[in-house]
Amino acid sequence: MKKMNEIAPLDFESLNDELVDVFNNVMWIEEAALKKSDFSDITLKDMHTIDAISMYSEKSASQVARIVHLTPSAMTTAIDKLVDKGYIERRRSNQDRRVVRLGLTHKGRVVYRAHQGFHRDLAHNLLNNMEPEEMVVVKKAIHNLVCYLANVIKH
Repeated sequence: MKKMNEIAPLDFESLNDELVDVFNNVMWIEEAALKKSDFSDITLKDMHTIDAISMYSEKSASQVARIVHLTPSAMTTAIDKLVDKGYIERRRSNQDRRVVRLGLTHKGRVVYRAHQGFHRDLAHNLLNNMEPEEMVVVKKAIHNLVCYLANVIKH
């Protein structure tokens, strides 16, 4: 198997161009789909905040802020908007009333499921018609990219 330094410059540039197209098109398609949907009152950033809260666990505002890379004050503003629009709710802990967790409302769970479906569809189409050994290579490439991005975020 060829290593990075063995890839022809044109092959690399072609791959780079396609990767940029993927990133741009995913963002554009997500935004366009939101605008045409029953959820046109939220932005893509709002959608990713809803996604970060998740259906399956309640999170604190600071946990969600870290996931979506917002400051605490920006997170408070985003949460207030999503509460007003009926997507999320603040829930006080029964054990300690000072603790406030974020959870999705019914409306929030519906848009969360739709967003998850969109991303699952992308993954299915990425792997469509691939042999198992090709999937292993794609998984490794995506893992490498995830690790690189995590490193960039830390610095």
